[in-house]
Parts: sequence; structure tokens; C-alpha cells
Amino acid sequence: MPRNRRLAAKPGTQPGVFRPDNILSFTAGSETTLMPFLFECMADRKRTTVKDYLQHRQVMVRGRITTRFDEPLAPGDEVKINTTREFQTFSNPRLQIVYEDDDIIVVNKGYGLLSIGTDKVREGTAYSMLRDYLKRKDPRNKIFVVHRLDRDTSGLMMFAKNVAAKEAMQHNWNNMVLERRYIAIVEGQLEPAEGEIRSYLAENSAHEVYSTTVPGEGQLAVTHYTTLRSRGAYSMVALNLATGRKNQIRVHMKESGHPIAGDRRYGAASSPIHRLCLHAETLRFVHPVTRKDMNFSCPVPAGFRRLVP
Repeated sequence: MPRNRRLAAKPGTQPGVFRPDNILSFTAGSETTLMPFLFECMADRKRTTVKDYLQHRQVMVRGRITTRFDEPLAPGDEVKINTTREFQTFSNPRLQIVYEDDDIIVVNKGYGLLSIGTDKVREGTAYSMLRDYLKRKDPRNKIFVVHRLDRDTSGLMMFAKNVAAKEAMQHNWNNMVLERRYIAIVEGQLEPAEGEIRSYLAENSAHEVYSTTVPGEGQLAVTHYTTLRSRGAYSMVALNLATGRKNQIRVHMKESGHPIAGDRRYGAASSPIHRLCLHAETLRFVHPVTRKDMNFSCPVPAGFRRLVP
């Protein structure tokens, strides 16, 4: 009887075996297409092996995985080949990676997604999703929380991939973070249209944050705001944090008499798009290792724009 032929596993997927990624990098010197370029760069390998790299999603052009043999290349385009396994990618409708290097990950977190786990919820958080993604790359990889966004706040936040990056950011947060800009839809119209809100914030036993005038009871919180435009019952407001206290923007907007739309916990009377209308639009900081100026922005949710066009 004929023997059953055992199908070969994809590269790097053999159970119980881990091999570090071996990534080769080449730069196109002229206009060409991908397959002839790969054959030229990897002339020491069998043509079938090179084709397998492409088929098994082990080839990346300009930072994106491709399986197209006729992918066009322009001078200066970077081509990477992972000869160990397919490139690991991250895809989730509620969490998008905006930037990643050896030390940090910047993400755009969706509304309703927890930043990290709680006593009741451990999985399905931004943290657990990124942890699993990095573990697929290398079981030794780790992820560290640097700061958080409320579950119902969308937008930019960052994580560290090593202890040194985490500690550099957290120990020097006020100096390392150059700008944190939020966009909110608030009820009514702020008077004056721009200004500063300053108070001391404390937290009660129900975990609700409030302002206090009792010396030593709270921590100083400073929020700068600018009204971008108003329409009907709502205004779109840009908010810059001079401090990063828990629920700071939500408390300050409540105390201004113009709570954030959808924020029932802090005084909102309406929820026009059935969510908290607060979005972390801009995050600018000094890279904890390279010391480069890192500046990221992500689009304001479409629902915000429909409310205040």
C-alpha cells in the first residue's frame, strides 16, 4: 500500500520548536518588480525556496507583507525577507497599531475596549491583545503598561516592550510627554470659548473623581481648552493636558457646566451617539531610548463630526 505523504509544515511552525527570526533586508536600486529582484538578491538559494518565501507571507515591501510576484519596486524601496517564518501581523477592528519598534508600541484604541485587565476581565483588553501578538513573534517577548485610557475613551496610547523604556517614560512622564491633545463633544457652549481649568482632584470610595478645596486632599490638575466649533446643543472642544490625573477631563468639563456628551457618570444629560464623546487625538513624546521627537495623530471619530460638522 502507498504510504501517506506527510505535508510539510509552514516555516517556523513546528510544534515545540522556537527559532529566532532571521530577517534579510535589501534596497531596490532601480525600478523593477519583486520576483526578479528576489531572485537576484538571493541567487544562492533555490528558486523554489524564494517562491515559497513569497507564498508563505515571508516577504515585506515598504513595511507591508505582500504575496504578489509582480509587486512594483521603485529606487529606495526596502524589501525584507523572514527566512524563519511568516511575518507576524496584528489585525483587530478595535485596536490598530500605529507605530512599533524594539522599545515601544503606539496604538489607536477603540471605544469600549479596556486598556488593561480588571479583577473581573483579564482577556480581550488592549494589553492582552498586544501581549499575545508579541508572544507569537517570540515567547520571551513582554509588554508593559505606560499609561491608560478609560474604557470608553478612544484614541492614542502607548505601551513599552521592555523595562528600561517603561521606567524611562513613567519616571519622567511630565518631561517626556510633550503634548496630549483630546477632542471632545460637550453639551452647550463654553464661555469663554477658550481658557484653563485648574483644580485639585481626589477620589471617593465609589471611585468617582471630584474637585476639592481641602488642602492636601487632592492632586493638582490643569486642563487647557479651546472651542473648535459649535452647532446647536453641542460644541467640539480641543483639550490639552498639563497634568494627567484620572478622569481629569471628564471632571473638569462637568465642573465647567458643559459635561462631555454621553458621560452619564459625570453629569451628561444626553448621549447622541451612544458613547462617551472623548477621543485622544494627539500623542507627542520623547522616545525613551532614541530621544527622538515622536508625534502621532489619529482621525476624530466620524460620529463626532456628524454632531458638530
